[in-house]
Amino acid sequence: MSATGGEPSWDETGGGVALSRFGMDEVHRPVLLREAVHWLGCAPGKRIADVTVGLGGHAEAILEACAPDGILIGLDRDEDALAVAKARLDPSRARLYQADAMELPQILDREGLPRVDGVLFDLGVSSLQLEMPERGFAFQSDGPLDMRMDRRQALTAAHLVNERSEHELAQILRAYGEERWAVAIAKAIVRARATRFLARTRELVDVVRSAIPARARPPHPHPATRTFQALRIVVNREIEDLDASLEAALSCLTRGGRLVVITFHSLEDRIVKSAMRRWEGSCVCPPGLPICRCGRQRVARVLTPRPLTPAPVEVADNPRARSAKMRVAERLSDTV
Repeated sequence: MSATGGEPSWDETGGGVALSRFGMDEVHRPVLLREAVHWLGCAPGKRIADVTVGLGGHAEAILEACAPDGILIGLDRDEDALAVAKARLDPSRARLYQADAMELPQILDREGLPRVDGVLFDLGVSSLQLEMPERGFAFQSDGPLDMRMDRRQALTAAHLVNERSEHELAQILRAYGEERWAVAIAKAIVRARATRFLARTRELVDVVRSAIPARARPPHPHPATRTFQALRIVVNREIEDLDASLEAALSCLTRGGRLVVITFHSLEDRIVKSAMRRWEGSCVCPPGLPICRCGRQRVARVLTPRPLTPAPVEVADNPRARSAKMRVAERLSDTV
């Protein structure tokens, strides 16, 4: 298929979509696909929300498992991803919106659906975003320092790199990239931008590489990996908004409905783990208090005491799955 138009071509055997519509040979394979469908409790007639629908890989499998009359509500901030998902999914059973996960209650209200039977989060950056240089997510190719999932917003990675103070940049890299060389990289960025506006990914990669001592630059991961991760997280408020998005999703579940969350780094996973523990209503009063005063109520139960991870065969087939973790909670109460 030509890269200039037409429908996406599908990889029937690999469970993925070839991104040839965008001039890419990479095949997108949804992570923990069978596990997601299973733990969502997909069955005929079920109503499932995929609030990070992306290229529609999970959504397609969900619709198949919920056939013939189940429906899917799909949300994503990225209009390019939604274009691929729209071409892929049955329009009679998939309703797609360019929206943030926190907007799920409003979207369901618009659809006339009080609750859904399952909600899926597949967090992180998508193959589409990584493989399009003009989106600015990848350090392997040159492009504008953008990194916005929703290009309607004003803030870009270039704004952060060129406008934040050295102290703020170091904090961002340390907190969201867990970057050992955060201070050195922040200093190098401020020094470089004093002579020119840093507008391209290649420029930032060169600055980061120059700030890290040669002995500390292993071939894997790439020296700029943590810096790009940190900037992307801040640009898209991925950590900032996650807890509120999880709460919104829980409020939209029917009693017995499942929340399935796939994360790709420890910062996200800690927030998900903490939220699910909170929903279980574990008392947080000081030991020895005669009665509970914290008032925590059990509104959900965790179905995965330990996170599920991809099998070795999946990681071998799709290296991007190697850091994935899945956690699942089931709503118990009618009130949150």
